Amino acid sequence: MSHHTHGHTIHWAWAYDAVIQVMSLGREGRFRRRTLELAELQPGARALDVGCGTGSLAIAAARQQPTATIHGIDPAPEMIARAQAKATTAGVAPRFEVGIIEHLPYDDGSMDVVTSSIMMHHLPPETLSAGLAEILRVLTPGGRLVVVDFAGAGPLMHRLGALLRGESGHPTRHLDVVRDAVAKQGFTEPMLHPMKPGYLFGLVAQKPGADI
Repeated sequence: MSHHTHGHTIHWAWAYDAVIQVMSLGREGRFRRRTLELAELQPGARALDVGCGTGSLAIAAARQQPTATIHGIDPAPEMIARAQAKATTAGVAPRFEVGIIEHLPYDDGSMDVVTSSIMMHHLPPETLSAGLAEILRVLTPGGRLVVVDFAGAGPLMHRLGALLRGESGHPTRHLDVVRDAVAKQGFTEPMLHPMKPGYLFGLVAQKPGADI
């Protein structure tokens, strides 16, 4: 399977955690915990973190629910290697692999929860649509999607967002873009939730079907 994505791929795994810490104003742990609150991960659940970077959220999920099966994918081999090393140090075992959102390497209805944090702003519109269609496919009926990303910010956060993308421009306001794209794919009406720092948004939607 090809691991080429039409979204922007970050390869500088060595600096990624430090940049996320700066971007979050030192509150990375707080927004990771909030993301997991929104995910409502249950014992024995199957969860996937798309664009997992260096694995911080997947590792936190594995610590929170030791009986859950946690997967993480990222298109950059450097990110996956660092995620695996961090998980070994943490004493947990999420299943990390190289992969892309446009072609998720999982069966239909195989995940109870899919998360994405600080990633979807990297995706052009057609890739965002394709990726959300894949997420819908792999979720079980009633399965939960949680997206955390930039809601719009002042000049400093624009520059940091551009740095995360490896670009010199300004990030687009993604709250409405992502919400509309999620709704168009057939998820239940997306609900927005406050995040800290406040220039991030949390979005929760479900695949139609029985509640998990």
